[in-house]
Amino acid sequence: MHNTRNITENIIWIGASDRRIERFENLFPLSHGIAYNSYLILDEKTALLDTVDGSITDQFLENVNHTLAGRTLDYLIVNHMEPDHCANIEALVRRYPQVKLVGNKKTFQFFNQYYTLDITENQYLVSENDEISLGKHVLQFHLAPMVHWPEVMFTYEKSEHILFSADAFGTFGALSGNLFADEIDFDRYFLDEARRYYANIVGKYGAQVQAVFSKLPLSEINMICPLHGPVWREQVSSIIEKYQLWSTYTPEKKGVVLAYASMYGNTENAVQKLASLLAVRGVKDLRMYDVSKTDLSYIVSDVWKYSHLVTASPTYNLHLYAKMANVLEDLAALNMRNRKVAILGNYTWASAAKKGMETIFSSMQNMEVLGSYDIKSSPKDEDLAYLETLSDTIAASVFEEPQQ
Repeated sequence: MHNTRNITENIIWIGASDRRIERFENLFPLSHGIAYNSYLILDEKTALLDTVDGSITDQFLENVNHTLAGRTLDYLIVNHMEPDHCANIEALVRRYPQVKLVGNKKTFQFFNQYYTLDITENQYLVSENDEISLGKHVLQFHLAPMVHWPEVMFTYEKSEHILFSADAFGTFGALSGNLFADEIDFDRYFLDEARRYYANIVGKYGAQVQAVFSKLPLSEINMICPLHGPVWREQVSSIIEKYQLWSTYTPEKKGVVLAYASMYGNTENAVQKLASLLAVRGVKDLRMYDVSKTDLSYIVSDVWKYSHLVTASPTYNLHLYAKMANVLEDLAALNMRNRKVAILGNYTWASAAKKGMETIFSSMQNMEVLGSYDIKSSPKDEDLAYLETLSDTIAASVFEEPQQ
C-alpha cells in the first residue's frame, strides 16, 4: 500500500522509515530507526528529489508509481550520491528511460563508481546557481561540497521558498506518522538525535556548512526538506540557529561532560568524586560516560553540546587506553575545537595516558587545558586535594561570563 503525504499542494513526500536497521552506516547505533526522505514535484514537468535506501525500495517505488498516477518522470535530482539515497536510481531509469538525471560532475563520477548502467543519454549537468523550470516551480542548485560528501548540492525551490538540503538538517530516528517538526515534541524526541547526527556525520565540515550558508537566502526559506528526519515548515530559524552554533563549534550550554575509562574502578572513583565536587559548587549540567560502555557517538554529541570536557584514563600497555583514544581521536578527526578541558591520568608503573590525552588535545584548535594530573593506582588524600582545586577551577570557568 502506498504511503505518501503532501508537504504543499504539488510537492509530495514519498519516503519511508526503517526500524529494523541496527546501525547507521554500520557504525552509529539506531535505537529508533531512521527515516529516508524523497520528494516528488508535480507541475508541467515532474521532478523527483533523491531516492532512498535499498531497504525500503518496494515501498518507495510504490509511492512513486501512485504519486505519478500514470505520468512520466521528467527529472531526478540527485542531491547526494551516498548509497542510502541513490540505491534506486538504476531502477527508476529502467522504468522511465527518458528521465533526466540532474547532478554535478562529481555526482556522475560517483554514479559510475557505484553502478554499471550507461546513463550517458540521461545526464543533465548543473553548476552553481543553474536553474530548471518545471512550470510554476523553479529549481535552483547550490553546490555544497563536503556537506558531507564532495558531490553534495542543495536544491532551492524558488516559488515556494523550499530548501531540499540533502543530509544537512537531518536526524536519526524513524518517523511515526508525524512528518513535520511542528507536529512533534521535537526537542524531546529528536533534538539530541539531530545533534548526534550532525556531530558525527557532518561535524568535521563546519567551515563548509558556513560556506553554503553564505550562498543561501536563509531569511526567505519557508521550509527545509532534509533526507532524514522531520520536515521543517514552522520555526525554520530554530534549526538554522542550531546549525550556526554546531558548525562554528560553539557550545549550546554551559556544562561539563566527564568521560572516563577505568579498568578496576579507581579512575572511575576519582571522576565520581570530581563530579560530586562540581555539583556542590553549583554546576548543574553534568554528563558522565564510561567510554567502554557508551558508544562514542553519544559522547561526541554531548561534547558538541556542552562547554567543558573532563577526560580520565588509565595507562594501558604504555599507551592511552584504547577506548579513550578512540573517543579523543574521533573528536580530533571531527575538528572539535573551542572547549575547556581537564585531564586525569592514572598509572601504576609508568605514566602514558596523561601525555596521550595532552597530545591529542594539543592537535585541536582552541582547546584550553584547565588542569592535567596523574593519579598513582588508586585515589589518595593528596589526590583529593588536587580534585578540590580542579573543581574550583572548572566551576569558576563554567560560571564566568562569556566575552562580548
